[in-house]
Amino acid sequence: MAGSGRLKVGVIGVGYLGRIHAQKIASFPDHMLAGVCDSDPARGKAVADECGTAFFADRRRLLKEVDAVSIAVPTTAHYSVAMDAMRAGVHVLLEKPITANVREARALVREAAKRKLVFQIGHVERFNPAVLKAAALLKEPRFIECHRLGPFGVRGTDVDVVLDLMIHDLDLILSFVRSPVRRIHAVGVPVLSPNIDIANARISFASGCVANVTASRVSARKQRKIRIFQEDAYVSMDFVEHTIQIFRKTFPGGPGGPPEISGELLETGKGDSLKDEIRSFLDCVLHLAPPRVSGVEGLAALETAFQILRNMRRS
Repeated sequence: MAGSGRLKVGVIGVGYLGRIHAQKIASFPDHMLAGVCDSDPARGKAVADECGTAFFADRRRLLKEVDAVSIAVPTTAHYSVAMDAMRAGVHVLLEKPITANVREARALVREAAKRKLVFQIGHVERFNPAVLKAAALLKEPRFIECHRLGPFGVRGTDVDVVLDLMIHDLDLILSFVRSPVRRIHAVGVPVLSPNIDIANARISFASGCVANVTASRVSARKQRKIRIFQEDAYVSMDFVEHTIQIFRKTFPGGPGGPPEISGELLETGKGDSLKDEIRSFLDCVLHLAPPRVSGVEGLAALETAFQILRNMRRS
């Protein structure tokens, strides 16, 4: 570990998202972006030059130079790249989904635990200001409705939309409900790619909560909304408009009087969830603290996603 609390950090995979990871890390005055690695040398060198760091054609050479690494390679390569990092004793921030299958995810969780490494999964919505405000209000959700829709793009289509987009909401739902999944009913269809491009799942939990989740990457416009109902409150989050609406049941006349609904609209501010996510990861590495989104939680979201995909295939 670098002295005086200064970490040496690397980025493996500097396509669209990995490049942003490198930019964020390079902007931290208290840590050092020690290098980047990419399968495309021209792209890797360009990002290295942009961020004022070194390019490594071989990730194993980069791993010898760093304390921590951010991995933003295609999902199918998550397991092999993250395992190389862990075996080199390097702490890992791994983009979502954790891996392409459950067996690989379990192996990474075991490896990180065995080596006592910080292993964080990039479910960036956990760092969204609206989510943080909502989480403080939620006690026992009874019904959750999620819509995550957007226009078609090539990035992410190497996997089904359940693993590409819906998994963000699955992670959020599991963090809100904290109860075992009991039943799933799901449908999904491919539209513009060989994989499922639009999907809907209805998830029932042991607590009695029900979540209705829709994800699409073939919609006309971008939509990111979550609505959560519990006995004493209704919370609506809009991640595009950066707002959160909170409605509560109150008793203005005192206990025993007629209830009323009072509401407020909060502007959460756009913030920089990705920068906050990376900063949180590096703080956890410095203090060897549990990350906000652990590998175990990334595994739970992936297991739920595959339950949904299996249910679709049986439909």
